[in-house]
Amino acid sequence: MTLANSYPTMVKKTTASVDGEIDVNDKGQKLQKVLANLGWGSRRKMEHWIEEGRVTLDGIVARLGDRVRAGQSLRLDGKRIELKDAAQVRVLIYHKPEREICSRDDPENRKTVFERLPKLKTGRWISVGRLDFNTSGVLLFTTDGALANALMHPSNAIEREYLVRVNGRVDDAMLERLQSGVELKDGLARFSDIQEGGGEGTNRFFYVVLMGGRNREVRRLWESQGCTVSRLKRVRFGEVFLPSKLKKGQWLELPQRDVDVIYYMAGLPVREIAPLSKKDQERRRRFAKKGQRAADRRCRRSG
Repeated sequence: MTLANSYPTMVKKTTASVDGEIDVNDKGQKLQKVLANLGWGSRRKMEHWIEEGRVTLDGIVARLGDRVRAGQSLRLDGKRIELKDAAQVRVLIYHKPEREICSRDDPENRKTVFERLPKLKTGRWISVGRLDFNTSGVLLFTTDGALANALMHPSNAIEREYLVRVNGRVDDAMLERLQSGVELKDGLARFSDIQEGGGEGTNRFFYVVLMGGRNREVRRLWESQGCTVSRLKRVRFGEVFLPSKLKKGQWLELPQRDVDVIYYMAGLPVREIAPLSKKDQERRRRFAKKGQRAADRRCRRSG
């Protein structure tokens, strides 16, 4: 299982999120909101594109304030955008390796996390938060901008759990300070939980949990105590755990039951996922079989 089973079976599904739904019975949704929820960028960025004349609605150059309804013809830079795609969502989990950046473009031409993701016919993959260049681990992607924004919003206080290798002397007093709170340049920061992860002497592993995700927060907290982080891996984002079968650089598209939990975690109405191609369905089955074989081996060893 990728996700924890701590949530009830689910709330009522809708055909789209509250922010992204296009309903023929109302006046429609604001154009910039629809484009953002389809994954093309932030609402502010979409407003700039509309002002620049890059968007047309039913063959007419769109203006700020225009609304979109089902059945209308929407184009961006002359390319048709399928509004029906706004009613379905895709969500995948990616095992980010070190030395990849979480931006689409990089002046230094480093590898980006988007290069390995499956191609989309329309819309864009949106990263739910970021991981540092030298940090590996679980990273979520979705085509629903409203979902990504809700998962990243501080008000949801979603836990992030990391496995960290620390170089330096660590004692109980230090661990207590890290959980009580340390004043950093951008304010007070703390781990909500710290658990031993192995190792000894000045080279030890810890599992640490944060309720947010400020830039380099894990590393800076340990550095404030005179320690350095030599390895950092995110193993959990809320209820989403990094599957042991998912190798670095691999992705796995999530089924409806897991996507339901993610929407519940974000506090949004559940949306239906887009149907997978036969190739993606087979990919998911292969990962499931690998996970079951690994579980069987662990059971035999423990028995």
